[in-house]
Formats: sequence, structure tokens, C-alpha cells
Amino acid sequence: MPLARLLAYARRHRGTIWAASACSIINKIFDIAPEVLIGVAVDVVVSGRTPLSRLGIADRGAQLAVLAALTVLIWVLESTFQYLYQLRWRLLAQTLQHELRLDAWRHVQRLDMSWFEDRRAGDLTAALNDDVNQLERFLDNGANSLIQTAATVVLIGGIFFWIAPQVAVLAMAPIPFIVAGAFWYERRAEPLYAAVRERAALISARLSGDVSGIATIKSFAAEERELEAVRRDSLDYGEANARAIRVSSAFIPLIRMAVLAGFVATLIVGGRMAIAGTLAVGSFGVLVFLTQRLLWPLTGLAETVDQYQRAMASTKRVLDLLDAPIALDERGARLSRAEVRGELRFEDVRFSYPGREPALSGIALTVPAGTTAAFVGATGSGKTTLAKLVLRFHDPQAGIVRLDGRALTTLDARDLRAVIGFVSQESYLFHGTARENIAYGDPSKPFAAVAAAAKAAEAHDFISALPQGYDTLIGERGVKLSGGQRQRLALARAVLKDPAILLLDEATSAVDNETEAAIQRSLARIAVGRTTLVIAHRLSTIVKADRIFVLDSGRVAESGTHAELLARGGAYAALWRVQTGTETVSAARAGRGPDAP
Repeated sequence: MPLARLLAYARRHRGTIWAASACSIINKIFDIAPEVLIGVAVDVVVSGRTPLSRLGIADRGAQLAVLAALTVLIWVLESTFQYLYQLRWRLLAQTLQHELRLDAWRHVQRLDMSWFEDRRAGDLTAALNDDVNQLERFLDNGANSLIQTAATVVLIGGIFFWIAPQVAVLAMAPIPFIVAGAFWYERRAEPLYAAVRERAALISARLSGDVSGIATIKSFAAEERELEAVRRDSLDYGEANARAIRVSSAFIPLIRMAVLAGFVATLIVGGRMAIAGTLAVGSFGVLVFLTQRLLWPLTGLAETVDQYQRAMASTKRVLDLLDAPIALDERGARLSRAEVRGELRFEDVRFSYPGREPALSGIALTVPAGTTAAFVGATGSGKTTLAKLVLRFHDPQAGIVRLDGRALTTLDARDLRAVIGFVSQESYLFHGTARENIAYGDPSKPFAAVAAAAKAAEAHDFISALPQGYDTLIGERGVKLSGGQRQRLALARAVLKDPAILLLDEATSAVDNETEAAIQRSLARIAVGRTTLVIAHRLSTIVKADRIFVLDSGRVAESGTHAELLARGGAYAALWRVQTGTETVSAARAGRGPDAP
């Protein structure tokens, strides 16, 4: 049940919840009190026989003066407690939505990469933003409404039974039907609002994806097609909302009829008792006033329950994020940069993605500390999967990956990643300045260090030529830069980290030949004293590697230096001849030489 899960999550705020609830109830007590005073005032005018006269205040004028003073005091107290309950509920709403969003995002960041690969970014954004805000809106108003409605029934019911039990039974007779209707509505509305939140998440995901892919949309002139897709998603959301609205709209008129029945019963039966003299005129007036105060707020129960159902549907989505199991335990022995030499060893490592062929099938290799190892092979041969295992984005299903003899699974994953500088084929750049992106790993780094890293990555010249130099905003994902510029900025970010291990996954794929040559010169300097793993399709970038591993279908097909592999005349030599223009692609794939028929 979402409410029970929410209360369990909010247990640290129980004191605030109780205090806010108490303020809501006390406010309702003072809110109802003026109606009782009106009845007493009527009796003062009609007969002068009131509780005040029994207290020794016989003069009617004095009684009215006392009632006036009590009215002022009650209104002041009612306003005071209204301020207090609004303050407490709204501050609780702000605090809880803040903590829930942070806790959910903290938990999500600990989930393994496969969890993200199965979900759309828009769905996650909708849960962390729209759904959390929906809960905040309910706590702002809905929680207080539920508490005050319950308090109204109890307080006014008690007054009714004290003044005229016979009338109380008739006036309160509709309440069981109203409550039963509310529960019926809750059961009907729950799946409807769950569907509404799902449709809202789909719209968010669609728009988020379209904004990220706007260049592709424009390049294919697909604006109208994407607009039509958004239109369909929006219509689906509207239809889901309409189904929920039809149910909620039918509830209020039914409650109005129940309120009418209770009011008519009080008017007729209470009036006859007043005429017969068995009920004081003032008491009859109190009952008439309180009947509406008792039953009319229940007409808002449908709207409050509507808010509640929307909030609970949203709460379930957010709490489901918090309950998502963490498949990869990232805790382990602490690791410092100073103690890392950088030797990597793969011992019969096997890994496969769910529902797919094995990506790695018994990889066994060693990369000595301080050396440069390159991995080449066709798409899908397992190169990027190796990088993911080194970063512990995934753990192998069999075998062991070791760093300096220690299994990666025994190390703290954050410490491990802190000693690795990773540059991928499509490195993500944040919306900010060039300097902020380079210093992302450690924003406290001085400008001199940032500039030095940029120079090492051959990025200093183009950054200096930007309108504001290092303080130029580069746009989300570095949209204002060319592909090669983005890649060099990402490389500078990794260099500034001063990692023990440098991991480059097609890091020079988006640069021209001249820039590539410059980066290669930089890498020759950067790689000194650190282990460097290079994943490459362009073999010209790895000719100076200490060892080259050729992967094929998740296995090491051959390994050696560039010269050794060329002399061997195997798969690597065939790929080299293709890339240097001395052999056709089809012959290389078939494993034949350039003269094969």
C-alpha cells in the first residue's frame, strides 16, 4: 500500500506529522466553535437562559459581551492554528519531496548500468520530478483536508449527540454511505490514476528524447512525424485522465444528495422538537448550522481523495525506484591512488548481456603496469565490454578481473573509478563552461592545472579562440563544439584527473588526421608511468602500443606488437592491409590475402 510505504519512509518526520495533525485538529475545533456561540446568542436574546446565566452572569447584555469576547478569542486562535498547520504541512511537503528526490537519485546512481539500459531517461525524469511534485501538492493541502474532515465528523457528531441524540442519528445517517462511496471511488480510481502517471511519463520520455535528438529530427525533416507522435501520446494522456475524471465527477453529485437528506432530516425533526418546546431555539439553530458544517465538507472528500489517489500513484512510482534492487554491490576495500601500480589481469572472464550471445568467452590476458595495451576487432567482438568490466559497470559472470592482484569485485567501486581516466567514443559534456567541463572530476583544481590538461589534450588552442575562452558556455552535450573539439575536451578532463589507468574507448574516432596525430603525441607523454588501455578501430592510432590484442567473438584471436602481428599475417595483418588500402574489405573478412581469387 503506497500510504503505508510513504509513512514508513517518513518515519524520521513523525514528530512533525503529529504536530501538523494536532494543529489541523485544534484549528477545526476553533472553526466549529462560533456556530455553538451563535446558538447561545440566540438563547440569550430569546430567553436569557444559557450556560452563562448558570455561571452567575444574569444580565443579557453582559452575556452578549462575554460571547463577543469569546468570539474574538476563538477567531484569533483559529487563525493562529491555521497559520501553524499550513506552515508545518507545507514545510513538511518541501522537506519530504526534497529528501525523497535526493534519496531516489542517490539510490538510482548506485544501480548497475544494465538497469539504465532497460529504461528511458524521460521515465526516470518524470518520476524524480513530476511524481515527487505530485506528492508535494497533496501534502500541501490534501493531508490537512483529510484530517480536518475526520475531525469535523467526530466533533460535530459529539455536539449533535449531546444536544439532540434523535436528530444526530438522522443527520449522520448519510455518513456511512458517503464513506462507502469514497472507498468505492478509491478502488475505482487507483488503477485509473496509475495509468495517468504512466501516460505522463511516456510524454516526458518522448519530449526528452526529441529534444536530445533534435538535430537528427531536423536532418530527416521528421518534425511533423514527431509532432504526430507527441499528439498521440498527449491524446492517450488526455483519455486516461478523462476516464479518471468521469469517475470523480460522478462522486460529488451523489454526495450532495446525501448531504441534502441529512439537512432535510435535521430541519424537519429538529424544527418540530423546537416547536414542541423539547429543544431550545438556540440549540435548533446550532443543529441547522452544524448539519451543513458536518456534511458539506464531505462534498470535498471526492476532490481530496482525487488528490490522494494521484499522489499515491506518484508515490508508488518513486518508492519503486527506491526499492529497485542493487544487483552490483559497489562496496569493498578502500583504494587510494598512491597504492595503485596498474597491472590488470583477466582470468578466464566470461560475460553476456541478458538475452544475447556471450560478449566475452573465456578472456585471459595480462596488461603489465605502466604499459599501453590496445584492443582491436570487429564491432561486437567484446572490446567495449572489457572496458565496462574494468570500470565495474558490470561484473563478470565467471572468471576474475584483477588490479594489482586484487579482484575488482573486492574493491570499492567508487575508489576504483577514481583511479581510472575514461574517455569514450561519445563522452558526455555538461551544459557549462569549457573550464567547468575539464575540471568536472575536481572543481577545486586551479586554472593552471586545467590549462595544462587542455594543452596535453591539444585542446588549449581552440578553447583560447572561443569568445570567452575557458569561460565560454559550450551548451548541453557540448552542442556548440565540433566532434573533435568535444573529444579533446573529454580527453583533457581525463588527463586532469591524473589517473593510474587511462582507458580510451575510440577516443580519437571523431577527430581529423592532423588532430589525431597531435593527440597521439600528447598520449605518448600522458601514458608515461600509467597503464593505458586503448580500444580502437583505426589501427594507425595504436601502432606504438606495447601489446595489441585482437578480439573475435569474445575471445583473444591473437596478440603481439604491431610488427609481430604484421609478420604473423593473421587477422590483424589483414585489417591493416584493408585500412592502408592494400587489400579489399571482403578479402580481409574472409581471411584471404590480397591476391586471393
